[in-house]
Parts: sequence; structure tokens; C-alpha cells
Amino acid sequence: MFFLRAMPSALLAATAVQAAPQLVSFQHEVLPVLTRQGCNAGTCHGSPSGKGGFALSLFAFDAVADHASLTRDLLGRRVDIFNPELSLILRKPSTELAHRGGVKLPKGSPEYGILRDWIEQGAGKDPAGTPRCEGIEVTPSTAVTLRWPRHVQQLRVTARFGDGSRRNITHLSQFTSSDEAILEVDRVGKVTGRRHGQAAVMVRYLEHVAALPFTFVKPVPGFRWTNPPVANYIDTLVHAKLRELEFKPSGLCADSEFLRRVYLDLTGMLPDAAEAAAFLANENPGKRARLIDKLLASPEHAVFWAQHWGDLLRVSPTKLRSMGVEVMNRWLVNAMAENMPHDQFARALITASGDTFVNAPANYFRSASSRDDALETTTQLFLGTRLACAKCHNHPYDRWTQDHYYGMGAFFHRVKRIEVDNKKGGKGEVLVGTAIEGEVTHPRTGHKIAPWLPGRGEVTVPKGTDRRKIFADWLTHRDNPWFGRTAVNRIWAHLMGRGIVQPVDDFRDSNPPVNGPLLDALTRDFAAHGFDRSHLIRVILNSRTYQASSRTQRSNVGDLILFSHFQPRLLTAEQLLDAVCRVTGLPEKFDGLPAGTRATALPSPQMNHAFLRAFGQPARATACTCERSTEPQLSQALEFLRGGLVHGKLESSDNRFRKALDAGSSDQGIVTELYWMAYSRPPSQEELTVAIQHIAQAVDRSTALADVCWAIFNTNEFMFQN
Repeated sequence: MFFLRAMPSALLAATAVQAAPQLVSFQHEVLPVLTRQGCNAGTCHGSPSGKGGFALSLFAFDAVADHASLTRDLLGRRVDIFNPELSLILRKPSTELAHRGGVKLPKGSPEYGILRDWIEQGAGKDPAGTPRCEGIEVTPSTAVTLRWPRHVQQLRVTARFGDGSRRNITHLSQFTSSDEAILEVDRVGKVTGRRHGQAAVMVRYLEHVAALPFTFVKPVPGFRWTNPPVANYIDTLVHAKLRELEFKPSGLCADSEFLRRVYLDLTGMLPDAAEAAAFLANENPGKRARLIDKLLASPEHAVFWAQHWGDLLRVSPTKLRSMGVEVMNRWLVNAMAENMPHDQFARALITASGDTFVNAPANYFRSASSRDDALETTTQLFLGTRLACAKCHNHPYDRWTQDHYYGMGAFFHRVKRIEVDNKKGGKGEVLVGTAIEGEVTHPRTGHKIAPWLPGRGEVTVPKGTDRRKIFADWLTHRDNPWFGRTAVNRIWAHLMGRGIVQPVDDFRDSNPPVNGPLLDALTRDFAAHGFDRSHLIRVILNSRTYQASSRTQRSNVGDLILFSHFQPRLLTAEQLLDAVCRVTGLPEKFDGLPAGTRATALPSPQMNHAFLRAFGQPARATACTCERSTEPQLSQALEFLRGGLVHGKLESSDNRFRKALDAGSSDQGIVTELYWMAYSRPPSQEELTVAIQHIAQAVDRSTALADVCWAIFNTNEFMFQN
């Protein structure tokens, strides 16, 4: 039996009562100390190749290898059981000898004492039968809200062991802040707020990870909540969080802003001038809700949202061949048009078999071309989890272990892919199926790994059953806490510009939602309506939260994540290209596609298209939304300054304003139409006056109108969704 010590041996020696020395646990004291001090971090000796010839497993996930590295490697010089103070494991991190990592283990520190005592006791492994830690608990156990000046909280960490015992391990735990600008946490678990906002503290002890969300409120002088109107439960829950943090929501956006916003979100397109004028003239209070219904039922909506899923599913000729792209895109468009429930959508992909040129969902396993790829893609898309880190070691920031990785990988291990090329009488299709046997071997232990599911543990699959169906049953069950939340968060992010959890595919305890009750309510609604995508979109779009103005107020200018106002965002590459084409009246031509094909309807990336590439069109090489660049770049400015596409459309004799000139339209009429097409609104009197004066002073009207159109293109109102 061993006891975790709260004091170093130097302090114990000073006590009046002499007691038998406590046995230092290698597993439960030494390894946590190495983690706490950063010795086995990825930037230090926990990197794959170690540092300075000394390698440890990342965050102590392999205790056997770590013990061997400490006690046997380097001819045993790292520990000196006869004279512990001469051990390299003490002398280097205390900088008694040169150490590139600096001081990691100050002499006289409690951590130094633990390592020294362990060496003095023979640097052994723990005795057989030593109970293992089964989990940790952090106190306080629920989300904490602190208000200035009481913005400090002490944490306590307790370990639960297999023999039923519980021990305080605060002094052996590692504490990390998710946002040091908002909160700092010291080595003993004291949390101090630094500014207004939300952040989490991650606590690590061995492979166990826990996180505790914090909200810090600095009272705003004179703040008074005025009970703004709500349209549905979304507004109620958003307002509750805003009130807690003393922000106020912005008012509703103008009709022109809503019209442009919802068209872009649902169809990827701008409305034409006539549609915009009619909408603004309509005084019916229910016109916004009716427009939402109309756009959700439009074919353009299905095509545009199919493109969004095409990005995530890596639909490209490089992965699927041209024929595979064609059948997969058609299937995605049909799935969106028919509003296929999300659970059926996921199941169709995950359990697909057959010819990839015939059964479109089978292309899922052509893009995900290996067991590990299929596992990582599935968990990222449908569980919101980046599991790849657990392939080689336990996940450094989440609960997933290497055992979990290979246990879930067992569900995809038997998937087989056979390419039928020309020599075999095929056209490059892949036949997807499953083998009747085959088990995963753990790369570290060499043991066979049984299928494993979160919340269920090891799963027995009847012989002859496709393991993927068992996985799909678990995945799409309404009680699965990850499936619905991940789908809801993706849809919310597509419409609101950022997820309730951000990044959208990085759900973990140390990355909590900015509004947990909102995410939970949306998830319940989604599941209760049979994972109906259109229903959820309709609820979000009808909320005042979605329809909020992008203009900030003094009372919410500091909020970037709580949805107090709409966050402007750059149009996607395809949206922006279509917008340029829409305003100029000149469709773009794409290789191998029919004339008139919109960029937002492209079935796969056009990698030779300079404009699309500059504005972040993804190559669809990964299943991560991060592949699509959304940040402004210098190359984008150059496309509008001297890029061939924009200037070619402005100079074309067939563009909208040159045709209007030829038809005898007035300058005012042409400028007004350009504004309606670009902004879904007429020009203000000042905008119209400036444009007309510029045209009147020009030698050539058509050149002057090209200037006006170019100036429109270069405004934030055009390039951003507001």
C-alpha cells in the first residue's frame, strides 16, 4: 500500500514524531511530477524523438517505457540509488548541470523531493496489486461564475482509486488555462480572473483530464437589463448569457441586410434587383419568415448546401475520379433537396458498400482510404472530435486514450476497397465491402483490440454482422451526447459565422461551449424533430439573434463570441465570384461544366482558377473546415486591383452597365441598379450624388461606370456578409 504525500520529505523529516518513510509511487507520484514540470510534454522529452537522447512517453501514457528510460538507459546514469543527489534526472532539471530546458525542478521544491526520495528508495516500480487511479474529480464540480472583486477560486483535485480510496492530488496535478487573457491558474490550482469573459481550466493527472468552465464578470457601471423582445427560445437563452455578462443585444438588421444575408446563407447567391425592391416594399410583418421558407425549398439551397458537405466529404477528382464526383454530388444535392434526416444521412455514408460509380455513399470509404482515415474522418464529422492525436499516444487535451482510438478503429478495420482499373475491365471505380474476419492489433502492447464505444465499453458483435452497422446504431441514437450537438454546432456556425463550440470539430472538456444551455436546447429540438435539418435552420433564421444588426453598441462592442450582434464575415470564394458575376451580368465559365454553372454549384474545386484559389477555395484534401481559408489575404486585394477576372468583366462590352448604356439608360438608373444588385438596396442620396458627379466629369461614360462598379466591389458591404 502507498500513500500520496502532500509534503516533501524535507518537511516530514522536521517533524518531532519519527515515522517509517512512505513509499513513493512511481505511477502515481513520479510520473505526475514529470508531467507537472513539463518534462514529458511534446516540446520536451515527450516529443517522438525525445530531447538530448532522453525520451519519455507523452504525458506519461507508457509507464513501463518511462521507467526503463529513467532507470536503464544511459547505463543507468539518470538515477543513482547510492547517491540520489548525483542523479542526472535531478542535476539537469535543477540546472546543477547545463540543461537546455532551463530550471524545471528547483532544488528544495516538493517535486524535487518526490523524485529524490523515489531514487533513494531504489527507483523501483510500484508493488504488484497497487490500485490504479480510475478517475479524478475537481472541486468546485460545476461551472463557476465569479464577479469582481471576488474573482479568485481555489481548486481541489481528488483521485479515485480501484480499491475505493480517494486522495487529494492537487499538488500533483497540472493546471492549464484555455485563455490566459481571461484567467490565470497557478501551480497549486488557484484561479484568478484577469478580465471579463469565459474560459476553462484544464486539469491533468496521468491520463485523466477534467475541465472546469469559468465566467468572470466585471460589473458595468450603470448597466440595466431592459428585457429585449424575443422570437423563440434561442433569443431567451442568448439573452440569459448576455445578461449574465452584462452585454446588451443589438436591434434587428434592416430588411436589405436580412435579405442579402439569408440569400447568401441559404443559396450562396445575391437576390436580383427586382426581388430586393419587392421585398423592401412589402410591409407584411411575416415576410421574413415566408422568405426563409421559400429559400429552404429552392433548388439553389440544395445545391449550395451540397457544396458545403462536398468540402467535408472531400469530393474531388483526386480522391474519387470524375465519375465518382458526379454521382456523389448528385446524391448530396438530392439529400439536401429531400431534407434527408441527419441520422439517415450519416448512416448511409458510414455503412455504405458497393461500386463507387453506382452507389454514391460508398465514395465515403474511397475518400477515407484506410481504417485510420475512416475513423478520424467519422469522429471529426459526426462526433466533433479530433481523434488523430490518440493514434500514437493518449490525447494531450482530451479524455481519449490510445486504447480508445484502436477500439473504435476496430469498427472500420474490416472495410475492404478494391480498385477496378482498365486492366481489370473497369473504369477506375472502387468496390467497397467488408471482410468476415480481421482484428486490430494494438501497436504498443501487441494485444488484439475488441470493438469499443464511448459510454458502452467493449462491444460484442455477432459473427457475420457488419461492425459498421453497430457503430452507426450507437452514433445516431438520440441519447448519443455527441452526434446531435456536433450537427447542431455545424449548422449554427454556417449561419452565424462561428460555432457555439469553436472550432466546430473540436469538442472537448477544455474547449467548452460559449453557451451550453443554448447548445443543449438546440440539440434537444433537433433530435425531437427527427434530426430535421430544415427545421433547425428555420428556427435559427427566425430568431432575433440571427436577424440582429451587425452594428455594435457601446453595451456590446466588447463581445465577439456570445452573439449579441451579427458578426460580419468575408464571403466564401464561390459566393464572391458569383456576386461579381451577378452584378456584372456575366456568368463565369468553368472547365468541363455547362455554361452558366455558378461557382456555388461547383461539384468539385476548380484548382486552376486563380480567383477562387486566392479567396480560399479548399482543395478538399482533409475533412476539416479549417482547410477553407476565411482570413483576408494580400492576394485577394490584388485580384480586385489588377486581377484578370474582375477587370475582364468590367471591360466586357456584354456586361450589365455597358448594355444599359447601349439601351439608353440614364446614369442614375444604371448606378441605382448596380446598388440594388450588389447591396440589395438603393444608393443613398450621397452615394448617388458622388457617382453621378464622377460620371459627369469623365471623358468616357462607360469607363466612369466601370470605376463606380469597381468601387462597389471593393467595399466591405459587398465583400462581407453583414
